[in-house]
Amino acid sequence: YNGKSTGAGALAIWTHHLKSLSLTNYTSPTYTGPAIHIGAGVQGGEAYALASSAGLAVVGGECPTVGIAGGYSQGGGHSALSSRYGLGADQVLEWEVVDGTGVLRKASREENADLYWALSGGGAGSWGVVVGMVSKAHEDVVVSGANLTFSLDGGVPGGDKEVFWKAIAAWQLELPKFVDRGAMVIWSFTESWFGITPITAPGVTGEELKELLQPFKEKLAGWNITYDSYVNQFDGYYEQFTTMQSPIQVGIAQYGGWLLPRSVVQAKNDEIVAAYRNIVEDGATFINVALNVSKEVTGDVYNSVLPAWRDALVDTVVTTPWNFTAPWEEMIEWQDKMTNKYIPQLTALAPESGCYANEGDFRQPNWQKYFYGSNYAKLREIKKKYDPLDLFYGVAAVGSEEWNVAEDGRMCRTSNSSTKIFSRATAQNVLPEL
Repeated sequence: YNGKSTGAGALAIWTHHLKSLSLTNYTSPTYTGPAIHIGAGVQGGEAYALASSAGLAVVGGECPTVGIAGGYSQGGGHSALSSRYGLGADQVLEWEVVDGTGVLRKASREENADLYWALSGGGAGSWGVVVGMVSKAHEDVVVSGANLTFSLDGGVPGGDKEVFWKAIAAWQLELPKFVDRGAMVIWSFTESWFGITPITAPGVTGEELKELLQPFKEKLAGWNITYDSYVNQFDGYYEQFTTMQSPIQVGIAQYGGWLLPRSVVQAKNDEIVAAYRNIVEDGATFINVALNVSKEVTGDVYNSVLPAWRDALVDTVVTTPWNFTAPWEEMIEWQDKMTNKYIPQLTALAPESGCYANEGDFRQPNWQKYFYGSNYAKLREIKKKYDPLDLFYGVAAVGSEEWNVAEDGRMCRTSNSSTKIFSRATAQNVLPEL
């Protein structure tokens, strides 16, 4: 979403064909149980299918083409299963990575533990090239799913905007009971449309999910809002996933967002919804994710996931349109709105929180604090250890402040860069194999 995988004139490493994929029984001092070995090129849908064939489920993205071992798990990685098992980074047992010194390393809680910690949530493309990983697999369970949609014009009597926004405010206050049952909720809205698309509830029957939804439906009925809704129960996650979650179109929007803690949602719901309304009535769209990835859910994990995730109830994702045929100046104006108008309204509501870097604004001010939090200083030191020449660069990635990028895409080291290695002779002191 924010340009980490591309760069003008850069050397890009294509890992799509690293397709090793197998199930195993894993034993370590901190985890014993089923696991899945995933090559860097394996896409989520491929991993889900293999796991399902063995009566298992694995945590991955909501889009089937997302690679699990790449920036998804390395950046945190929310999933439709996250409220039951945690983020993608919380599942990782070990990494296989070629670091910036050219050494193929295994990184786990027992071996190269600092590198394991950094790779598990500290962002992709900073320490080396991940070629594979081992992640937890979980016993598959019954999974229920639900959709619900309505529009301002066709569903709200008289197109009453106040009623429309009352409904959205009411829905946001319903979220805790869903995520506390292990469900993850994707809900989207514009200034004239609202959709729950979908709720994914592992370990919850269809009847139980209907009961959870009923109070909200009764509120809609009280406002005479008409809606379309669908609830179904599936034998396992892969069946629910392939039925209710479709590929997501990319390359058509700019992204930004903010994590809203549960306590803030409960205390400032009206203020949050007022900010939502200001933003969408100016032309943006929200694609929000509700989940619970607290330590009570994840259990014993050791990683660099942004601490704000552990208190979050809603991961707000703001999108603005990208039009490849529009004047460039118009698209730059939309970028400016994201950075200086939309996200600041959300930040003001929860200034001590942060942003999911994988879906954040690539121009986010003070990104070290808001993408990485209190972990940043430690992450920076680990990068110096495993990538001493700063070979790896990504937009708003750890260590990227060592570089300036010109308008034509050329990169130059900053005047205060801590890495001053330019000659082959000096580099050989760090990389003897050269």
